[in-house]
Amino acid sequence: MIPLHDSIPSRTVPVVNYLLIMANVVIFLFELSLGHHLQKFIAATAFIPAAFTMSVYQDNVTLSTFTPVFVSMFLHGGWFHLGGNMLFLWIFGDNVEDSMGHFRYLIFYLLSGVGATAIYYIVNPISQEPIIGASGAIAGVLGAYFLLYPWSRVLTWFPMFIFFVIEIPAVVFLGIWFVLQMYSGLLSLETGTAGGVAWWAHVGGFVVGGTLVGFFKKRGYYFFWQQ
Repeated sequence: MIPLHDSIPSRTVPVVNYLLIMANVVIFLFELSLGHHLQKFIAATAFIPAAFTMSVYQDNVTLSTFTPVFVSMFLHGGWFHLGGNMLFLWIFGDNVEDSMGHFRYLIFYLLSGVGATAIYYIVNPISQEPIIGASGAIAGVLGAYFLLYPWSRVLTWFPMFIFFVIEIPAVVFLGIWFVLQMYSGLLSLETGTAGGVAWWAHVGGFVVGGTLVGFFKKRGYYFFWQQ
């Protein structure tokens, strides 16, 4: 399922959401400029669970140990990876920013990304694969949207049917999305492979975002609000 548009217009200019999208795009273009040095750059800057575990085991945890958690949120593995993430952020992020205000939305976004990484780490503490992408933080945005705007209509394209485009309630769209992430995550535990996708970061981000939204939303915004 690919979202194309939602039915709720922004009440304010989503400045932070625009800046987050811009930051992700600019950093990805920087990645492309590195050429054959890219893999070395990612290995040195991205969050790698096994490296974090080793730091804890050696009692060598410093502030710099946590820096890759934030850096990883702005790194992407390709145009499709970047485009998919930014599409979801563009469609769902503006309304969540409306509900929180600009600064609180930024903090919420970052905390969702940290929480998503933490859940992924708990499930995969010895993985040597870098975890990169904004999807964990964006999953937090989806978790907030799920609770705040469940009755919003999401224009959705089903790629398996070229001309099949339909509006469905956000609660259905995001509910299906979450179930698919959970199923894929459980399947990855069974098979021992995730296919290069951090499913548990998606699951963790969604849960963390849904948990935190109550602390960040402004007064006047209610859960399961009929729009």
